[in-house]
Amino acid sequence: MSQPPLSFNPAGIELDRRQGLSLQLYQALRQRVLDGRLSSGTRLPASRDLALALTISRNSVVRAYDQLYAEGFIESRVGDGTYVAQLPQRLSPANVLSTKLSTGFSTGLSPGLSTNAVDLPGFSSSKVIHSSALERLDRHYLPAPASGAPKAFRVGVPAFDLFPFEVWAKLNAAFWRNPDLEQLCYGDPAGDMRLREMIAAYLRNSRGLQCRAEQIVITSGAQQGISLCAQLLVEPGAGVAVENPGYRAAGHAFAIAGARLHGVAVDSEGLDCAALARLSDCRLAYVTPSHQYPTGVIMSLARRLELLAWAERSGGWIVEDDYDGEYRFSGAPLAPLAALDRQGRVLYVGTFGKVAFPALRLGYLVLPPTLVDAFSRRRALDVRHSEVSTQAVMAEFIAAGHFQRHIRRMRRAALSRRNALLAGWPADIPGVANLPSVAAGLHVMVRVQSLAREQELLAQAARVGVEINGLSSYCLGDGPPQHAGLVLGFAAVPEAAIADALARLRRAWR
Repeated sequence: MSQPPLSFNPAGIELDRRQGLSLQLYQALRQRVLDGRLSSGTRLPASRDLALALTISRNSVVRAYDQLYAEGFIESRVGDGTYVAQLPQRLSPANVLSTKLSTGFSTGLSPGLSTNAVDLPGFSSSKVIHSSALERLDRHYLPAPASGAPKAFRVGVPAFDLFPFEVWAKLNAAFWRNPDLEQLCYGDPAGDMRLREMIAAYLRNSRGLQCRAEQIVITSGAQQGISLCAQLLVEPGAGVAVENPGYRAAGHAFAIAGARLHGVAVDSEGLDCAALARLSDCRLAYVTPSHQYPTGVIMSLARRLELLAWAERSGGWIVEDDYDGEYRFSGAPLAPLAALDRQGRVLYVGTFGKVAFPALRLGYLVLPPTLVDAFSRRRALDVRHSEVSTQAVMAEFIAAGHFQRHIRRMRRAALSRRNALLAGWPADIPGVANLPSVAAGLHVMVRVQSLAREQELLAQAARVGVEINGLSSYCLGDGPPQHAGLVLGFAAVPEAAIADALARLRRAWR
């Protein structure tokens, strides 16, 4: 005879009515799942019943449930209610995750830095660039991303035609009219403290990432953050796992640092952690869990827990690139993998380039406390510190509320441009799968039956002035690409330009 499901008792949940109630409830329930107080299979109250028990509106409960469902913490059973999601026993949060505080506090771990880290204040002879390093640089050199005016369907470009340049110009002028003389001296290589405080507050409030300003290092875009991880965490000859297909510029940054790249397959749940565990020489994994680049897969909760368990078990590191996490078209953005980290194993890479514009060259790393000093000192050797006015203006842009308003505007624009692509996409193109639904991000990937067909479609698109990337170009390895498809960015240009490009594609592909 089957056991009745466990029921949830809301006693102990205390909500501050001066703050967002749905966010507090989401965080309270999420924490209870992570620390084991809510076990797999526990039945949650109906939204109306929980609202009555907590004397809050039903909408607040629905929004909290929606976010938990989106992140994989709960599941809905048709006609039977809402339950804590079933996770494999070996991945139960109570078994895998420590109940220590998040990476906002010291874990006592050794930094475990590579000997590639410069032994300050002097340099070792091992840092001289040898011919083998030059060969790696030549072999892994990537052409610069497409430049010039944005066009359909360029990947990785937001709707920066909507950026409030007048507001930015006023803030920039205000800074230079009366600059603080202290800011005109050599600055902290970790970045402007006020901007770091603004970023930490934003991540805590919008992403559930409990971090402090002292954990943040400002970078010249996400790519520099990834390169710093490669320089400081990779021993020459050590294995590094990267998603395959994936962001090749990240893989090449690790390869130039001397890593042996292992392309790990991505399936419908994200990185194949079982394949990762079989790599005996690998102590670092680079992932894009919130919106896998370029397939768009969202890493499941079970995989996230399994990946964190791998890092804890192996003493490894996870570099999480959250390149377009702000763009989710229903509900709040998903909490990053770093928000689940309790052992200080995740290095979180963020960027303003996908919200503002790529030429801003402003990004950041959120680091375990034990790594901040080494990363700051290493960055000081390259650029000394970031340009002062851009940091100061961005800090004021966030503090004055312009940043959050702009994110909402950009999210609406991306949704509208996505809808224009979905509505006008040519149907029944031979050898091309149906366009999938797009729940997040700035691009979509559609499968193609063969590499030859992919190349044919790309050539035809190029002849009519439409820019599309082939999925095969994101694959790693010396052999023929294992995947074929089309990757289309939909945010770079307005709806009218999308419609025009689609009309040209229909003629070319017919």
